[in-house]
Amino acid sequence: ALELWRPETLTLLSLHAVLNHEPREGDVRLFGSKNVSEGRVEIYHDGKWGTVCDDNWDMADARVLCRQLNFPGARSIVTGKDYGQGAPGPIWLDDVNCKGTETHLFTCEFKGWGETDCTHKVCSINVDINDSTHSLDHSIGLSDFLGQIFDDGNDCDFLIIVQSPTGNKQEDGTPEIRQKTICAHKMILSQIPFFNASVGISTITVNLSLTCQPHFTSFIRYIYTRKMDVTLSSALCLHQMASNFGLKQLMEDIGRLFSKILPEDSTFHNQVSFYKYAVETKDLVLEENCVQYMAWNYQNLTRSPAWSGLSVGLLRALLTRSDLVAPDEYFVLQSVERWISEKGNSTDLETQADLLGRIRFPMIPAEKLYVIESSSPLYSTHKTMYRDNMLKAFQFNVLLFSNLTKQKFGKENINYQPRIYTAEPWSIILELSIRTSSSQTHSRPNDKRQRYNYRYIHGYGYETSSYSQTRSKSFSTPVHNSLIFKDTVKRWQANILMNRQECSNHGVRCESFPVAKLTPQSYISKSDIFFRNRVLLVCQGQYVCQIQDFKSNMASISANATQVLPYPCPDDQFTYQIVVTPEYV
Repeated sequence: ALELWRPETLTLLSLHAVLNHEPREGDVRLFGSKNVSEGRVEIYHDGKWGTVCDDNWDMADARVLCRQLNFPGARSIVTGKDYGQGAPGPIWLDDVNCKGTETHLFTCEFKGWGETDCTHKVCSINVDINDSTHSLDHSIGLSDFLGQIFDDGNDCDFLIIVQSPTGNKQEDGTPEIRQKTICAHKMILSQIPFFNASVGISTITVNLSLTCQPHFTSFIRYIYTRKMDVTLSSALCLHQMASNFGLKQLMEDIGRLFSKILPEDSTFHNQVSFYKYAVETKDLVLEENCVQYMAWNYQNLTRSPAWSGLSVGLLRALLTRSDLVAPDEYFVLQSVERWISEKGNSTDLETQADLLGRIRFPMIPAEKLYVIESSSPLYSTHKTMYRDNMLKAFQFNVLLFSNLTKQKFGKENINYQPRIYTAEPWSIILELSIRTSSSQTHSRPNDKRQRYNYRYIHGYGYETSSYSQTRSKSFSTPVHNSLIFKDTVKRWQANILMNRQECSNHGVRCESFPVAKLTPQSYISKSDIFFRNRVLLVCQGQYVCQIQDFKSNMASISANATQVLPYPCPDDQFTYQIVVTPEYV
């Protein structure tokens, strides 16, 4: 919380609040207090107000906030003061880390818009407002006015010639070039060093790929208006142009949009293209965003047209992840074997062995280990590698882990760390509207009008259903996936709680809704085993849009209205998949 150092007269501050009624991207405010000199910190992003988590909130952060609010400085930061529960909107910022010299809160270092492990435990502040300055902002119509100047082209004095090779040859054998000319204004472009518009030149030639040329006019118009519509087909080109022309804020904001548009392409061609582009431009945030989405939706990726074209680097990046979602590790092995087989001789034996070596053989179900020798298309080629890893897997299934470590099977070895496995009995489905009415199928109907009648089951197919409410289930799992514990069963109770009354009925306090609750019903104690359980949000039965860990048997489920999903889901049409994952300590 923030409290302001408060003189007796605050009329100008009130006037500022009234006149500046139209919020803009990145605006901040103090909310939840009758006194304008204190309140809960909120920030405006993507068309809505949201809160700021108080994790690591300090005076350096407060000074930046005060500077943006035109206050001389913060008197103190306040934790635990009650300004009411956080806004019903998102938690926009978490782990804010300002140097204290920034002019806007959103320019400080933070996790990313909407990326948070915080509930609505928000920061507030107490600000010194002596001798403060107050701004009047009537610039709302200026952007449209400048856009009209660009569209009309009147009195333009700077030509931009855009050239793009078509890949064809002219009659004389020279490359065919498609050319486009844009007339702009030096006064506007002089703010962008790339154009050198302020040094006396009046023409510049820009070389672009043919696919990006149609989006260049919108890019130049953005320089006038600071507004732009970004689509799935234009995002990559616009991000690249923003990077090349030095428009850092545009580049970063388009980069954040990739998470919103990643789910739009079920063929995965765009996700793979985004990943390749991120590697080329060393955009680590975009690279992680793409790899995470493909890992969470690994089964869909393996069945997509893009699968066989994956690069070795991307496949290797996926196989190193423990948040890869798959029915089981045998499925992962089969998918890699298929990828290698489809590549044929284009992948050398050393690369094949490296990829196969990233399979976590001890995690393969014991009954499937027995069929590898007879069913694997690559077993004879890499017989030694298969046998060594299968031996470790069999030992894992019949020996206690304490014995394995004595034999130098190091517990830090990633081969003994499970991924997120959704096959039975390790996961169950909870959703607001399911009542099974016909048998499971292996393909999803093309008629989008019937979409609401289908639900995704454990990554294996779709099952028809009609509306009812099934938000509570009990189920059983072994206490560990090793064969030695096959008959040692642990029972679980899973619930999705939608409101405060339901939480109270279950004897828990919930700070946001909905919330998943997973409670062990049988208390079988194994000191060397712990559970890393998760809830997966599956959007419209199509893709995983969020994964949340359980902490103390509870998991706050991100929904568009309360927190921000890593990958958005239209109309919040979720299926909740509870996944139990035992691990050795």
